[in-house]
Amino acid sequence: MSTKHHELANFIWSVADLLRGDYKQSEYGKVILPLTVLRRLDSVLEPTKDAVLAKRDELEKLGVKNQDPVLRRVAGLPFYNTSRLTFRTLLADPDNVALSLRIYLGGFSGGAADVLEKYAFETQIARLDESGLLYQVVAKFADIDLHPDVVSNHQMGYVFEELIRRFSEISNETAGEHFTPREVIKLMVNLLLAPDEEDLITPGIVKKVYDPACGTGGMLSESQEHIQAHNPHATVEVYGQELNGETYAICRSDMMLKGGDPNRIAFGNSFSQDGHENERFDYMLANPPFGVEWKKVEKVVKAEAARGHAGRFGAGLPRINDGSLLFLQHMISKMKRPEDGGSRLAIVFNGSPLFTGAAGSGESEIRRWILENDLLEGIVALPDQLFYNTGISTYFWILTNRKAPARHRKVVLLDGREHWTKMRKSLGDKRKMLTAEHITELTRAYVEALAIADDPEHPLHAKVKVFANTDFGYQRITVERPLRLRFEVTEETVALLAESRAVIKYAERESLLTAAKALIGSASTSRSVFAMRLVSLGKLPAPAEKAVWEAFSVSDPEGEVQTDRKGNPLPDSDLRDNENVPLGEDIHDYLKREVLPHVPHAWIDETKTKIGYEIPFTRHFYVYTPPRPLAEIDAEIKALEAEIQALLGEVTK
Repeated sequence: MSTKHHELANFIWSVADLLRGDYKQSEYGKVILPLTVLRRLDSVLEPTKDAVLAKRDELEKLGVKNQDPVLRRVAGLPFYNTSRLTFRTLLADPDNVALSLRIYLGGFSGGAADVLEKYAFETQIARLDESGLLYQVVAKFADIDLHPDVVSNHQMGYVFEELIRRFSEISNETAGEHFTPREVIKLMVNLLLAPDEEDLITPGIVKKVYDPACGTGGMLSESQEHIQAHNPHATVEVYGQELNGETYAICRSDMMLKGGDPNRIAFGNSFSQDGHENERFDYMLANPPFGVEWKKVEKVVKAEAARGHAGRFGAGLPRINDGSLLFLQHMISKMKRPEDGGSRLAIVFNGSPLFTGAAGSGESEIRRWILENDLLEGIVALPDQLFYNTGISTYFWILTNRKAPARHRKVVLLDGREHWTKMRKSLGDKRKMLTAEHITELTRAYVEALAIADDPEHPLHAKVKVFANTDFGYQRITVERPLRLRFEVTEETVALLAESRAVIKYAERESLLTAAKALIGSASTSRSVFAMRLVSLGKLPAPAEKAVWEAFSVSDPEGEVQTDRKGNPLPDSDLRDNENVPLGEDIHDYLKREVLPHVPHAWIDETKTKIGYEIPFTRHFYVYTPPRPLAEIDAEIKALEAEIQALLGEVTK
């Protein structure tokens, strides 16, 4: 941002001096942001204001009800204001500024009115009026010249973004929900767009960019600037959707102030109210809330999933308390077909989507679908403590349906966790930041990943690994061991029989228990022999007979192997185990090598085998560090003891 932009932002920021005392620092934005928008809109509409009013009067005389299209055409913008007041004339009656401001706001057309409504600015008007600050604050803004001839749309966008950044950083409790640190966005945009640098300089290109959880619009702005920096003549159409009303208002305002189409910023939940249902995009990027619950929209999401791949969630549904992979599927559904140019997308996740969910779970099935369809291009691990409201480690996932031939059926993992510098002052949980050098190095490493992975001498070789898609797949097998039992009647086993539900419901319960007590002391290692001893219990209904065998059967490693009617051994559920076998390996070879040497009678229940996928990022980059020698540790402890004794000696002198 240039000095001029900083000066303008600083001037607007100075309004905060009037608010100090009546407003907390974290609340300044509730006043300054909407008033900045209002002042800019008033300046932009000024040249056509008289023409709009004249046309409005003419249309009313003619009885025209749908005046909106005509008035927008006269204004030459997607919005207009039909109030006879302007921002300056609001101050004509100092005692009634609140009333005048409400009349003025009521004159805005639908799109602009919606933005101002989402700011909940009416609440601030009342609060400022009660505090006796409204006239002073409005007068301050009336002195700012934000006419397009003085401040271009591009400059205005910078000013507004600077204000958003400042308010986000001083409001640590909410910054992370709505604002992604700018250097993180820059790296994300670089990774998303760097492979397309040559295409971006094509004359006359038109690119559509989308963020389904756009917050204040920082990612959209950065991607637009990146593309236009490479090609000033490129047309970049940005689209977004945001659930939080105030944040939506900020993002939409930013689009309006830059001269963009604010209608491309939709309000609502992207899962249940897709604001861009029929659109497809060239680039998509998002930093959705980590671990966001989707219970409120469960009915809609499940109905969408029931449509299979005709809907957005055909690959599977993650657990109800983490919708991260729903965001990813939603974005994938908006990819252009490869024959139409395809798409690239980047999304910020925590570690959960990498590995949460066993084989057959919703998460595993989503990962499986993504990898089997060769959509995942790479994952980049970021340092912890980069974000305002969480200190946990995060990852960029980069997906595309138009991979370069050399990357077909491959996935790049890039470990960037050590690329950071400590901040001089923490902002919430943000204690680390990426420098321009870090961003450049990580971008280059990602673009050149295949060459780096093949070059053991490259300084970043240990930080870059390339895998085949199938390397992340595994077969989850169920290993069974035979059920071995002995049979005995004791006071304890008779008590178990008496408490079983089937026996409690049995009409002849007492006589059964009496007969069973008469057998106390009976035991056998053979089921057939023991069955002869149970004849004295009489003919029993099936539920009661089953309860008898369950009560008198005792697990015993040396006991008789139990079989079904066909002579096949029955499994012991208590000894059942699961093993993950690499996808390309024969499960029977694995059993012979890894299991049978330890439990010779085990077998695989092939009806329970499931295919799963997980991406154990940290495991692939783990470097074993041997513990220090005991002698070294002992010497260090003795040195510390000596130092403590010396200090204590100083104290007692």
